[in-house]
Amino acid sequence: MSNDNPNVCPVEKSGSLDNRIRRWLQNPQKILGPYVRESMEVLEIGCGPGFFTMDMGRMVGKSGRVVAVDLQEGMLQKVKEKISLSGEELNIELHKCESERIGVSGEFDFVFLFYVVHELPDQESFFRELVSLVRKDGRILIVEPPMHVSKQAFDEMLDIASKAGFVVLDRPKMFPNKAVVLGKD
Repeated sequence: MSNDNPNVCPVEKSGSLDNRIRRWLQNPQKILGPYVRESMEVLEIGCGPGFFTMDMGRMVGKSGRVVAVDLQEGMLQKVKEKISLSGEELNIELHKCESERIGVSGEFDFVFLFYVVHELPDQESFFRELVSLVRKDGRILIVEPPMHVSKQAFDEMLDIASKAGFVVLDRPKMFPNKAVVLGKD
């Protein structure tokens, strides 16, 4: 999760990650609706400026919790501002990860990785850490962009996840993206 990676979107350009056109093309309710429920413990890795975070916070309700993780403090500040400006009481915790470690504890019902895995310099250690954070019946939704991730790279990522203890449960259609739902082996 190194910040030196040129694939990581800089905070200065984060406005391009949160706009009406994207909300229409990548509707958080449609993408997350099948997976996120009230009272769930949700981990969002690579939250950026919080495009999906606020919707997840509403979906889990007051009895659930969203832990939004990002490598860049500036991105987390943008999420904090959104929460504050919304006036809503959302159970969202912000966490700055280390360059090579997620660094959170607990067990989560759902983990969301949207356009993140291809940015990671060490996917093997990432998935080994992630397996300890997912409940036995938990789910991980990984969505990767078609322009950055080839079919071969996506399959290699799935092989790495498999070796860490995950299995493919579903391959939801999210054209033009590559998407997969993983669970524990």
